Amino acid sequence: MVLALAAALLSVGLPDPAPGWRTLEPGLEVGMFDGPPGAPGDGKIAVVRIDPGLFELRLLNASAPGQGAPRSARGWAEKAGASAVINAAMYQEDYRTSVSLMRTRDHVNQRHVSRDRAALAFDPADRALPRVRIVDRDCDDLEAATRAYGTVVQSIRMVSCQRRNVWAPSPRRASVAAVGLDGRGRVLFLHARSAWPVHDLVDALLALPIDLKQAMYVEGGPEAQLFARGGGVEVERLGAFEAAVAAPPAGDGWPVPNVIAAVRRPR
Repeated sequence: MVLALAAALLSVGLPDPAPGWRTLEPGLEVGMFDGPPGAPGDGKIAVVRIDPGLFELRLLNASAPGQGAPRSARGWAEKAGASAVINAAMYQEDYRTSVSLMRTRDHVNQRHVSRDRAALAFDPADRALPRVRIVDRDCDDLEAATRAYGTVVQSIRMVSCQRRNVWAPSPRRASVAAVGLDGRGRVLFLHARSAWPVHDLVDALLALPIDLKQAMYVEGGPEAQLFARGGGVEVERLGAFEAAVAAPPAGDGWPVPNVIAAVRRPR
């Protein structure tokens, strides 16, 4: 059963990890925060916080063998048995191939390394490495990261390695899905349905009590989605066209070809 997020948070019986957060299950928390004023929609920023020690990230591609077709974030979660799913990156007109580098150990979706300045890397070859990191090409060696990590997803940088907003100011507005890391190395799935200028949204994210250290953009507009579930609660956030105000019906997420899923590690 799908619940509105505000009601869902009230229904969770696990102890709160900190003000503004609710625990869906150990290692999986959700928060709803106010964004900048003046945008259509609910004006909220949804954040799913994931402990990479308890959950592993997986890149799921419709182009990979056995995956079939694009699905909504909810559909991908159901197929993979995942607790949380968000877009992986923007894709090309073939509705399969990412705009920038995207690959796992077993499948290459896109070989091309674009000019984008950020990449999410996980599935390390060495257990001594962080389980998940965001590579900032102004601070880090992307080629070295591709050798050290089994999965690499390249996209547009939002928050730099110096914790700076590097999105150029623009009047254009959009719903946004993004992936970030906090100061403890926890993964943050970020979703803003209300259409803010992205530069303004990044400023708001940096001001939130989520300890955001780095972030990269993964999708915008109606394709931008976030789904999470745990403790009998489901949270679904769907993007919109810029002028949309009312929320779409639950379960109407656009099919997308590439997502990042958080799956609980075996106990």
